[in-house]
Formats: sequence, C-alpha cells, structure tokens
Amino acid sequence: MDARAVNRLLHSTLAAPVLVLGLAAGCAGQSQSAPATAQATSTAESSPARAHHAERHCPTSPPPEHGHPGEGECVEPGHHHASREHHHAPPEEHGHGHVQGHGHDTTAPTVDHRFEDPEHWAKVFDDPARDAWQKPQTLVGVLGLSPDSRVADIGTGTGYFVPHLARAVPKGTVLAIDLEPKLLEHVKQRAAKAKLANVQTILAEKDDPKLPKDVNVVLVVDTYHHIGKRQDYFRAVQSKLAQGGRVVIVDFRKGKLPVGPPDPHKLAPDTVTAEMKNAGYELCREHDILPHQYVLSFGRPGQC
Repeated sequence: MDARAVNRLLHSTLAAPVLVLGLAAGCAGQSQSAPATAQATSTAESSPARAHHAERHCPTSPPPEHGHPGEGECVEPGHHHASREHHHAPPEEHGHGHVQGHGHDTTAPTVDHRFEDPEHWAKVFDDPARDAWQKPQTLVGVLGLSPDSRVADIGTGTGYFVPHLARAVPKGTVLAIDLEPKLLEHVKQRAAKAKLANVQTILAEKDDPKLPKDVNVVLVVDTYHHIGKRQDYFRAVQSKLAQGGRVVIVDFRKGKLPVGPPDPHKLAPDTVTAEMKNAGYELCREHDILPHQYVLSFGRPGQC
C-alpha cells in the first residue's frame, strides 16, 4: 500500500465518529477515560517481524473543536496509546526550551482517539513503508539492550516494535503496554504467531503504565506528546527503573515532514529535555539516526 492509498484510507476511515478515550495520536477533541484494570498477560509470541506503520501526511489545517475525528484531522503513524490526557491549548514554551510555568508540562492539542479495530489499524500503522523512515532495527540497536534485559514499550499500539525488541532480548522480557484492550489482544496474537515467548502485555491506565520493578529500558515512540501530567508520570516511571535504567523518547521533529502530526501537536526536543529534567532525569545522549524523529535517552542523574 503506497502513501497515497494510505492517505485515502485514513481520511475515509476517520470521517466516521470515533469514541474519545485513552491515548492515540491525532488532533483536537475531548478526552474521556474509563478506569482500566491492569492486566499483565504472558504471551506466546507472534508473527514475523514485519515492521509496520503507515506513511502518511497530516493536514496542516486546524483540527475541529470537538472530539470526533473527521476532515482536517490526522492519526500519526506509530505508537498511539499509553497514557495521556487531552489538552486544547497549543504548546507553550518559554525561553530556550524551558517549560512555561516553572516546571509544569507544556500542553499540546492532542486527541484521545479510541482504536477499537485492530485489523484496520494494523493495515495502517504496520504498513511496511514505515520501515524506510522508522528504521526499527537501527533504533533498537542503540537502546543498549542485553540478551536478558527487561524492556517496556509504552504506547505499543499494534506492536510495531515488539518483534524487534523480543528478538533483541531472547532471555529477557518485552512489556507491551497500552490503554486499548483490543490492541493488546492483537499484540498477543501477533507474538504467538511469531512464536515470541518473551512478550507480556500490560493494560495501562492513563496516568500509570503499570510497570513492574527493575525495567532496564523504557521505549516511548510517538507517544510522549500524548501523555498528560508528564512530569508526574515519568517520576513514577523512574521508580520502576533498574540501576542504570534508561527512558528513550522518540518523537517527530518540528517542520514540514512527509509523516507525523502537524507542528502544533509536536514538542521540541528542548522542551522534552526540560520536562524530563524537572522530572528528575539527566539527558544521557541524543541519537541522530532517524530522518524525521529525534531520539533522546534519559537516565537518573549520575547513571548515564
């Protein structure tokens, strides 16, 4: 499926009403979130590592004011859910990457779409065209994983990175985390089909990814800007990191790109770094490996 076909599919699909909830990529709307009980389910692993996700163009016109996606809205390729709240205000930065409000989160106009049709979204988000710019093997290669690492994929969506992560930690564990039960069921089936026995799915809450203790790497791809109260969220994440653990945030750069959300939905890397510093992290390294996204690796101070 080429980019134009995916674009047509997105616009025709998103014209229908979609329930607003947890976290997914998109544009303005109102969030509702039902309490989610955490379920950590071991899975026998799934389908071949066909790196997926659709390349598509997000419109630059302002999103509608209400929470039903339609014309003028977009859904980002890549990770979607994990934990976030919706904000109507545009991003506000103050000075050189400092967050306005003395340590408060910068807000971004994101929408809490509900992704209840895994088969449909797998065709969109798992399009092999995504591999060319997402470079999943290259990204996984800079995470510093050991064969026995415990790695969490917050906002796993349809599990784009799961096969790559699972094969990088054959003696470890991949924690596929999302707010959407149906997407997690899709990930479980995918893992089982690929015979990846080291994958667990975890049903998160919007303010709690339900991480176990001693996680070595937390991967957050195209999801950070959807999380509400990010500093509180990542303070809690830090409490679950193993000694020397990392949080690796991957998100879209600002500017005109062939994929990703419109600029008002993006957060600059300086803003992310300022927020994570306020949450108690140190920037360990920035990897310049992807054409459209920045890759920031954070750890506890003194543990980089």
